[in-house]
Amino acid sequence: MRSLVRLGLALLIMLFGVVSYCSNTVDNPITGEKQRVQLSAKQEVALGLQARQKMAAQYGGLYPDNTLQQYIDQVGGQLVQHSSVSQSPYPFEFHLLRDPQTINAFALPGGQVFVTAGLLRQLSSEAQLAGVLGHEIGHVVARHGAEHLAKQQLGTAIVTAVGVAASNDDDGGRRAAVLAQAVNQLVSLRYGREDELESDRLGFRFMTEADYDPRGILELMKILGASRQGGAPPEFFSTHPNPANRLALLQEMIQKAYPNGVPSNLKDGREQFAQVVNGRF
Repeated sequence: MRSLVRLGLALLIMLFGVVSYCSNTVDNPITGEKQRVQLSAKQEVALGLQARQKMAAQYGGLYPDNTLQQYIDQVGGQLVQHSSVSQSPYPFEFHLLRDPQTINAFALPGGQVFVTAGLLRQLSSEAQLAGVLGHEIGHVVARHGAEHLAKQQLGTAIVTAVGVAASNDDDGGRRAAVLAQAVNQLVSLRYGREDELESDRLGFRFMTEADYDPRGILELMKILGASRQGGAPPEFFSTHPNPANRLALLQEMIQKAYPNGVPSNLKDGREQFAQVVNGRF
């Protein structure tokens, strides 16, 4: 009888988690998608602010150069203010991290965007930097972090349910909980291919809306691909798909948007980038 009660309780917990996950849908005004998220935009912002310092500490803290930081802010601000990102509720902040070896960029929910010094020193134009920041802004605006957190909450409900159902055997309950937790980790894995491709599309959109030359993002992918040759691949590849798999899609976007060729008035910013960045590492 007690086993049946435990099983019934476990089923109720699982059902509550599934119903809660499936019933929380909102419309994303920028992407036009219906999304299953359980955080409000304000909660995303608060979460990002709480995690900001800890995340930066993992990469040696902030890079101690106000000129470089102001330049990152300037390019990020151009993307936010002169594109549809300006319609989002997120107060974006951009951070240059001290780590000179790690080649990576990432974003937290709510608008905290990070670029490592190791990645910045690989670039050679403002358009390439805009490609990096635009992609990470895409993750924030598309609410990929909030979607994954919603899935994690569903996974937590499953973990709890398995623990209750198996509680008659302590060792068995622990094994079941560990197994369920592993499933939960798979559900909440780093951004998958679809999330990354969506961020590529959004980053391309934001770049062109802000009058940056979208070929910068193609150059970025080639730079990242070249950095993979010899030695250990950069950390970028542990959090982002292989650039080689995305180049063709980005080239198609450019061809579709500019069938007669990319206009010459779009900003590349190679000289400005060199003036600000070169010699500061």
